[in-house]
Amino acid sequence: QTDARALRIEPAATKLVVRASVCAVMAFVTKKDSGFKTVVKGFLTGGTQAALTYPTEYVKTQLQLQSKTNPEYAGIMDCAKKTVQEHGVKGLYRGAGVRIIGAGFQQMFRWGAYTNLTQVFRDEKTGKLSQTNNIICGMGAGICEAVCAVTPVETVKTRVTDDMRRGTGKYSGSADAIVKILKSEGPLGLYRGAFPTILKQGTNQAVRMPLQVQIFSIISFGDDTKKQSPIYNGAAGFLAGCGSVLLTQPQDCVKSRMQSEAAKELYKGTVDCAMQMMKNEGPTAFFAGAIPRMVQVGMTSGISFALFPVISQLLNKVM
Repeated sequence: QTDARALRIEPAATKLVVRASVCAVMAFVTKKDSGFKTVVKGFLTGGTQAALTYPTEYVKTQLQLQSKTNPEYAGIMDCAKKTVQEHGVKGLYRGAGVRIIGAGFQQMFRWGAYTNLTQVFRDEKTGKLSQTNNIICGMGAGICEAVCAVTPVETVKTRVTDDMRRGTGKYSGSADAIVKILKSEGPLGLYRGAFPTILKQGTNQAVRMPLQVQIFSIISFGDDTKKQSPIYNGAAGFLAGCGSVLLTQPQDCVKSRMQSEAAKELYKGTVDCAMQMMKNEGPTAFFAGAIPRMVQVGMTSGISFALFPVISQLLNKVM
């Protein structure tokens, strides 16, 4: 009774955070959200989101790949402007095909893993998910998507965009890049930079999933009628995405370097790549492209969290 009275006199925002830390789970993810249906929802969410945000992903990769000592672009707008001048608007969508399909598979594995893992870690009596278990489910979802989708997709996307930046004309597109990589390097060629990718994605989702819950609880003031709202879920997802970038930008920069066309000649492995970046370019090299990535990740995360409940409602009517 004393605990109950203490909670009642606490400020509303504090109450919401306390409740969220005890019972943390996506507002729109219920006990019914598991199995094959969430896999379909994830694929549709990822493909739609990727099609809308790919130009920011392209610019981010270009800024990460350029030399810090002799940069080709002065910033986000300069990169976008020069790309359009040299290659037209379609240049901003170079490598987009594999990214859109890959994003569908990425979120298929992410949401499929997350929603199914939550069923394992929920409290049997209350059906709730603790904050710690939510972090574990998020990390599991991130590792799953990294191994099954993100690493090969990111490798192809980075090779194709780096090829265009260098003007070497080695690949005519994503499909051509996949064929040539498999032929010259075998399947492992698609998994260069796998370790930093797994670290990045695992950390991403371990931070993003619980953070979205906390932010949603604050901005919705505990209003249960907003649990399916794409606006509130999207806003919370956007802020959670921006927050996760701060912890994963170094891994993302190392990943991009390891997946570039020249990585085979420049680096012995992931650790060697990180050491060379620190030695030759300093700590700032690990945060190259941080602003466009924050915009891109925030947008993709916000759109994903906004789309997933909408797609869920639509699919629930036909499946």
